[in-house]
Amino acid sequence: MLAQLAAYGITDARVLAAMAAVPRERFVPRELAARAYADTPLPIGEGQTISQPYIVARMAQLAAIGQKDRVLDVGTGSGYGAAVLAGLAAEVYSIERHASLLEAARRALADCGIRTVRLRCGDGSLGWPEAAPFDAIIVAAAAPHVPAALLDQLAPGGRLIAPIGPPGQERLVRSLVRKGGELEQAFFDAVAFVPLIGAEGQAPK
Repeated sequence: MLAQLAAYGITDARVLAAMAAVPRERFVPRELAARAYADTPLPIGEGQTISQPYIVARMAQLAAIGQKDRVLDVGTGSGYGAAVLAGLAAEVYSIERHASLLEAARRALADCGIRTVRLRCGDGSLGWPEAAPFDAIIVAAAAPHVPAALLDQLAPGGRLIAPIGPPGQERLVRSLVRKGGELEQAFFDAVAFVPLIGAEGQAPK
């Protein structure tokens, strides 16, 4: 997997090390364990998916996470992304709206000995305001626009990585808050994610 990630342009040694340290098979349904390292999203229940390894690594690399950073992970899913982030940051706060997925993620993280991830069931589009500010926010679900509530929870110099755009036209967007408060955005890969459901995301169908 690491050779494939490097070939795709993942060059951050810390990101590659964090990816290598997480046993991805622990975060997929047992019947899909043989496909855990395939570079493809996999279903995890509740209509949700675990992102393909490249996308997890790509978002982490774009976020440029430091060892002392506090990170918000929106869309815990199976807990895999949070586990990777735990290998990069000092603290990870992760939100999932499906209680069943959150409990499965809690068990998987505990089984891997990961104790720096705090979990909450709730509306990820609203973030975790009482734990803010965050040095980085990674959103694993697509929204039509960057949620203002999440931007408000970025520390000066903070980075928010999220798939943004109408269905079928999402791209990874990095929103960077400069020291003076100015917002700078850059657009990257075309992607396909499940929708971000919530007050500042999309309405449930």
